[in-house]
Amino acid sequence: MATTLDKVDVVTVGVGWTGGIIAAEATKAGLTVMGLERGRKRGTEDYQHVHDELKYAVRYELMQDTSKETLTFRNNKDEKALPMRQQGSFLLGENLGGAGTHWNGQTWRFLPYDFEIKSMTEERYGKKKLQEDDGYQFEDWGITYDELEPYFNTFEKTAGISGEENPLGGKRSESYPTPPMLKSRMLRMFEEAATNMELHPHMMPSANLSQQYENPDGEQINACQYCAFCERFACEYDAKATPEVTVIKTAQKSDNFTLRTEANVVEVITDEDDDSKVSGVKFVDTITGEEFIQPADVVALTSYVFNNYKLLAVSDIGEQYDPKTGKGTLGRNYCYQIFGGATGFFDDQFNTFMGAGALGMALDDYNGDNFDHEDLDFLHGGNISITQTGARPILSNPVPSGTPSWGEEFKEESITNYTRVLSVSGQGATSPHRENYLSMDEEYTDVYGVPLVCLTYNFTDQDRARQKYLAERSGEILEEMGASQVDLAAELTDYNIVPYQSTHNTGGTTMGSDPETSVVNNYLQHWDRDNLFVVGAGNFQHNSGYNPTATVGALAYRCADGIIKYAEDGGRLEEE
Repeated sequence: MATTLDKVDVVTVGVGWTGGIIAAEATKAGLTVMGLERGRKRGTEDYQHVHDELKYAVRYELMQDTSKETLTFRNNKDEKALPMRQQGSFLLGENLGGAGTHWNGQTWRFLPYDFEIKSMTEERYGKKKLQEDDGYQFEDWGITYDELEPYFNTFEKTAGISGEENPLGGKRSESYPTPPMLKSRMLRMFEEAATNMELHPHMMPSANLSQQYENPDGEQINACQYCAFCERFACEYDAKATPEVTVIKTAQKSDNFTLRTEANVVEVITDEDDDSKVSGVKFVDTITGEEFIQPADVVALTSYVFNNYKLLAVSDIGEQYDPKTGKGTLGRNYCYQIFGGATGFFDDQFNTFMGAGALGMALDDYNGDNFDHEDLDFLHGGNISITQTGARPILSNPVPSGTPSWGEEFKEESITNYTRVLSVSGQGATSPHRENYLSMDEEYTDVYGVPLVCLTYNFTDQDRARQKYLAERSGEILEEMGASQVDLAAELTDYNIVPYQSTHNTGGTTMGSDPETSVVNNYLQHWDRDNLFVVGAGNFQHNSGYNPTATVGALAYRCADGIIKYAEDGGRLEEE
């Protein structure tokens, strides 16, 4: 029998960026917060000077254990879904800080076009361009860039982001809190080539800080050492803005915050007396196996995309999306990301083994609707960039096309090209489609007996056309940079969940102004349960040509405002 704990004002399910932001802001407002984290507690001291590529980058030490919790996958609803037995296409984080611990630090604001993609597209090109008859489901987000801009600004100040003005991005109310990172030789080459092509290069906004910084909450983030161990790794220098060195630390300063690790939430408990509310959550202590009920006036689902969806589905909150009828919203508009890049082989050598996760130069000339789509068979586009993240020896084996994947020739080409290869990447949006969605698997369960999430997903025709377009543009830039050989990324076929591509999963718990096409409103408040909030990349109606973290952070600050307003006045939150 489950033990019932003392009631709190707010319980967060997951303590990473979103849970940490809500905990920090809610405790500042005087609310009591219980942070439930299914993983273990960890901190910088766990990673001091451990640059072990095999342990962290290959064997995924910081990631979710797929033998206990995973998902099933199929390309279409007529196939049998099978479990993802090991980390592959995306890397699911776990433990305190979540995926925010091992992110690269690329901190982009989504474009104004992203938030109003349906209305802006229809206004410029006409409704036919939305291709709704072909199954595409583009929707506005129920909030504009201008409304979200103050929250972007707050997140960047909290994280100390290093950057410079994006000439093709949304308008900013303030400059980045710290200057851009150092500009290396390969970045200068990209900048010169792009400028010659009349494009608009700028330094990438980075959570790997260019200088020491103290944020508005008094937390200190150190200067990046350019050690090349960012993504898949924690930063032992505290020079990468992560939840543990910022918002979680701020929350822990307050007596109003309690952190409980090894606490896996398995259900959101609905209120028996009021069908417009929830009353708390049930969780399992992963060490002892004991069950607990945590009552709360507000429940905030702040875990990853798949788990936020899963908790709503197993708790029977909201209507499951049905691709046959188009009815229901829970699980709708799952999206991913495409990469249409190119690899350039040079005669000169470069220092490719030093770097940082977000040391890069980028341009948005082919992103969003910054270019004319009238004669193109896709919407949106992608951010094109060159990054110097550090070419570590195990996973860095660049060889020209046509080279065998093993043997003497492979080894010789790998050694020759290790310091002679530069890549330009086009990180592209993906289009929401009727046939891409999340549901609950009817056969497989996790270690607690709860059904697994089933992912039904394939690339769309728009995705394939967009990827090809970005690869061609990336190749043109490498040619201008002086590459002796340029290999374009292979064209997309069917989505494959095995090789790593991107941990930028979105959708399933979308936001909007209409409960017929969204799960939550623009405060991330659930349409059916007034005291339930769901925040994360699952709120995205489609994916953009960027990394999602800054937009997730901005939405978390927006959600925190909503929770505080609800705690004061209750009821349905309306946009001011």
